[in-house]
Amino acid sequence: MAGLNRCPLQEHFLPRKNSKENLDRFIPNRSAMNFDYAHLALTEERKGKDQSATVSSPSKEAYRKQLAETMNLNHTRILAFRNKPQAPVELLPSNHSASLHQQPKSVKPRRYIPQTSERTLDAPDIVDDFYLNLLDWGSANVLAIALDHTVYLWDASTGSTSELVTIDEEKGPVTSINWAPDGRHVAVGLNNSEVQLWDSASNRQLRTLKGGHQSRVGSLAWNNHILTTGGMDGLIINNDVRIRSPIVETYRGHTQEVCGLKWSGSGQQLASGGNDNVVHIWDRSVASSNSTTQWLHRLEEHTSAVKALAWCPFQANLLATGGGGGDRTIKFWNTHTGACLNSVDTGSQVCSLLWSKNERELLSSHGFTQNQLTLWKYPSMVKMAELTGHTSRVLYMAQSPDGCTVASAAGDETLRFWNVFGVPETAKKAAPKAVAEPFSHVNRIR
Repeated sequence: MAGLNRCPLQEHFLPRKNSKENLDRFIPNRSAMNFDYAHLALTEERKGKDQSATVSSPSKEAYRKQLAETMNLNHTRILAFRNKPQAPVELLPSNHSASLHQQPKSVKPRRYIPQTSERTLDAPDIVDDFYLNLLDWGSANVLAIALDHTVYLWDASTGSTSELVTIDEEKGPVTSINWAPDGRHVAVGLNNSEVQLWDSASNRQLRTLKGGHQSRVGSLAWNNHILTTGGMDGLIINNDVRIRSPIVETYRGHTQEVCGLKWSGSGQQLASGGNDNVVHIWDRSVASSNSTTQWLHRLEEHTSAVKALAWCPFQANLLATGGGGGDRTIKFWNTHTGACLNSVDTGSQVCSLLWSKNERELLSSHGFTQNQLTLWKYPSMVKMAELTGHTSRVLYMAQSPDGCTVASAAGDETLRFWNVFGVPETAKKAAPKAVAEPFSHVNRIR
């Protein structure tokens, strides 16, 4: 196995092409050379040696220089190695261009998007399973990743790696992982239907949730103190982790495995995607009533499993969903009315979706054939960039707390980091400090 020879979350260096190779080779460009002038220059030099004794008058010398300048014969090189740059084309008359220079620029400069990953870490033995969720980035800037039976924590601030827990063989492997909003507690879903809650600061297990599901728990989502779990049995369970008997609500609607769960920013609506090709929108006020139909909307337009779910951060009631290999589309929904606003064929399996926190952009990760990350401009859905490097389907994505960096994990057993959403505003104004000062997390002290 490839994982036996590699340590988890170690830097993975890739050979890079050197753009400065072969700088000692100078090949003349025939299309940039004037052969008539070259012949003249060579013959004139020979004539100059033969007639070196002849002294020309100052007037003749001045006339010769002016003629050479007029005929563009002042250059001394015969060989040319590149074409001359073209003269700039004046699109507007000079009187208009002068007035334009005085006006302030209203067009925002286009952001540079790096086409290669900033960093690559080894992720040996990561489970290549479309229906699982094995990567999450917490609010404390710590990345959690499940590799087979073990959960590792990678601190993005220091680059240090630690092991949180290794699950027993009869309970594992780990099938899902999700940070609580506090960035300290993490939920770990297991193959045996249990969910463990861990304190990452003390590396201590707090409790185990059991009895709700009958099979593996492949999806998790926090909503304050409520932990929502989705299982292969099709059930969705809301657990209040503060009380002894945690199960407070059970949503029934999926007929196959629940592989995607996301709470809206308000915490009022829950989106779920399943292997039955269905997306459900659940509303807490509806679910808490005695209604026979608990879901708010049942969306059946996808033709393959729906794992990728993402609530829009800048527009209320806007949900993006992505379909699997038989569907390949990204769909946008108004969850207030249940209407499908748009559908875009991406050409390949959609594994994960992330909205930008700062721009109107959406990032999608894909499978066969390119295994790429695609950045879309919303709502036009014009492709802004395609990021390649993974050699297997990009199953998992997670976003940094500042919203600028995205981590992607794939079946090729690598974890890659992409600066796809730009640089945070705070980093532009002030350079990062080596040692954190007291109250550094507080913006202002009054």
